[in-house]
Amino acid sequence: MSRIGKAPIAIPAGVTINVKDNIVTVKGKLGELSQNIEEIIIKNEEDTLVLERPSESKEHKAKHGLYRSLVNNMITGVSTGFTKELELVGVGYRATNQGQNLDLALGYSHTIVIRIAPEVKIETISVKGKNPIIKLTSHNNQLLGQVAAKIRSLRKPEPYKGKGIKFVGEVLRRKAGKTA
Repeated sequence: MSRIGKAPIAIPAGVTINVKDNIVTVKGKLGELSQNIEEIIIKNEEDTLVLERPSESKEHKAKHGLYRSLVNNMITGVSTGFTKELELVGVGYRATNQGQNLDLALGYSHTIVIRIAPEVKIETISVKGKNPIIKLTSHNNQLLGQVAAKIRSLRKPEPYKGKGIKFVGEVLRRKAGKTA
């Protein structure tokens, strides 16, 4: 039984939802998103959206909560948006951006330049005495997570000193290292 799938989705003011041929399109002040939804029934009532499954099969149960979460993320994205912050921990680690190009110095012999998708807004914050922060904002949660994971994969945090790219607020499992 999917508790997530059964929960109704509240539609905030300024968001319009259109369901046509199993494609849900959500429009809001921050943009427009669409998602193909198969085998799940969508009922659009006044201020709420309810997703129902046609049967109690294992496949329908699995997709019920998934599609409800995807539609809820679309509604949240076009109304308020999503933000992820990455922190660069390490001596000499720097991040700068020119438009949608992110320039990273991560302790390698060369700098790494990444072209970020236009749907994702990027901002780099460098304050003296603190670790540089990369702030990513977008209305598309899936794309935002992919971009953040790609940046993090360039230098994952290591367990001994904690150096690398980590999410702000992420707790790393630290190891003791060698004892003399």
